[in-house]
This record gives sequence, C-alpha cells and structure tokens, in this order.
Amino acid sequence: MKCSHSARTDVGRHRDHNEDDYGIGEGTLLAERGQLFVVCDGMGGHEAGEVASRIAVETILATYYEDDSTDRADALSQALTSANASIHAEGAQSGVSMGTTGVAAVLHRDECIVANVGDSRGYLIRRGAIRQITRDHSLINEQIAAGMISAADADKMFYRHVITRALGHQPEVLVDVFRFVVLPGDMLVLTSDGLINHVEDEEILHTLSQESLVDGVDRLVDLANQRGGSDNITVIVVSVDMLDGTAPLPIPVDAMPVVMSQFSGQRTLSTHTTASMRLMLAPQISWQGAGLSLILLIVLVLIIATGLLGVWPFTVGG
Repeated sequence: MKCSHSARTDVGRHRDHNEDDYGIGEGTLLAERGQLFVVCDGMGGHEAGEVASRIAVETILATYYEDDSTDRADALSQALTSANASIHAEGAQSGVSMGTTGVAAVLHRDECIVANVGDSRGYLIRRGAIRQITRDHSLINEQIAAGMISAADADKMFYRHVITRALGHQPEVLVDVFRFVVLPGDMLVLTSDGLINHVEDEEILHTLSQESLVDGVDRLVDLANQRGGSDNITVIVVSVDMLDGTAPLPIPVDAMPVVMSQFSGQRTLSTHTTASMRLMLAPQISWQGAGLSLILLIVLVLIIATGLLGVWPFTVGG
C-alpha cells in the first residue's frame, strides 16, 4: 500500500505551551508491519501533559514496530497499553498526576486499524462523505448514548471536556480498536480536540476536499485559531494512494462495515460490528470526572441533611 500524509501541531491562542504531540512510523519495517500514525493530547499542565504525550507517542511507535505478531490489531492495542504503563510509572515516580489521550492508525495490507483512548478522534473521508470512526470516551458521550441529553445540548454543558479514559491515569486501560478495509482515495484524519472544538466535521470534509494535503492541514489549524484557538491543535491527514491488491467494491462510508474490539492488557474483552455496536460505559473515571462526581455527591448529601434537620432554605409561597 502506498500513502501520503501531512501533519501539523500548533499551540493555539490561549496556551503558552503545547501539550499535544504526534508521531509517524519510519524505517525498514513499514512494508511488513504497516505505516503508523499517532496523535496524543496531554493533560496535567506544564511539564506533565507534555511529558505524558511525548512518552505515549514514543512508546506506541517503538512498541508497535518491535512486536512481530501477525495480528497487527493486537500489536497496536498492546502498544497503547504499554504507553499507559509507562506514563503511569512516570507519574508515580515523579509524584505528578499526568495523562494523555491517544489515537493511532496503522495502514497494513489494504486494511486500516484505528485505536483510541480518550477524546482525540479518528475520521475516514471517502467519496465526498466523512465518518467518525472512533468513539469519544467522554462523560458527554456516555450521557448522549444513555439518552440523558441530546447531541444538540452537548456543547452547552460545562463538563463537555471531562473524559472517562486516559493513558497513564490508572495502571490498566481499556483500548478500543476498529478495523476496516480501505479504498484508493480514502483519507484518514487524526486530530486532538483543539480542532474539534472549533471546526465541524463537514468543514473538515470540505476543506480537505478542496485543498492539497499540506494546504488542507494548514487551513484546518488556521481555521481553529481564527475561531478562538482555545486549546493546542494537532492534525494528521493520510491519503491512501494505492493498494497492494485489487481494490474492493466501493462501499459508501456510511454503510462501510467496521469491526470494533476492546482490549485490556493481554485480553480481548469483546468484539462488535457497527450493526450491533453500542457504547459501553468505561470502567474508569478520569480525575476530572471523579472530581465532578464528588462535588455532586457532596451537594446531594447536604440537601438531604438539611431536610432531615428541618433547616430548609426554600419556602413555598401561599
């Protein structure tokens, strides 16, 4: 398979340092093990988020290409779990809470394998349509899936950036992995939420359909900055130029079958196709999510306690 790519990371307009990082596979093993692309969005502030995202990118790239398994999806998931262990160990040793999101995609033998933890996203663009392949591991997305709020209300929620999974926050992590067959002309987009906060999916599609790879990536980053640049912005765009074998039937992007699996350590927990896939609530809660839950619990306890003591701050008008 032959592909071309362009990438850019930018600090944005409101941060004084960049906690995003990205990496692209190089070397003699590309033909055998595939071309790997990684985007990570660090958390924990200066000298924590930067460290976490750097460790994640370096570990994912190194671990993936060191793994000679014939199952490249397993190799990719193990690379993310290794990154999780490395970041967690670094945080424990330094006494600093750190973590990072991570999204990685490998093109291997006419197939794309995408893995993610957190809310950095992977998209596929095919024949004038765009589809988000990954699923955000966020409190908002879980509430949408549970029917608690609508997608239209999500942007109004103050906790919209609370994530429910991150690399490095806990000793173990659950990794989502997606597999699908690619076609010549397909484009993959990996991005941190610094882009998604300001640019809609259809705008990503339109921009990359009208521009070259380099100009398209630059235009997307510039557009996010023009609209506020509230966070660091990182984008990788990959174009599938040629397949190794015969191209499969051109299935539209919205009907394309995607196989999803979840990996935890050495185990594959479950596998789903897009026909039956449902959002599974993450067994982990990030430090932001835990803090929000604690605040809500304290408020609830105070309300119950005041009611039991007969000290109620509200009166009913007659």
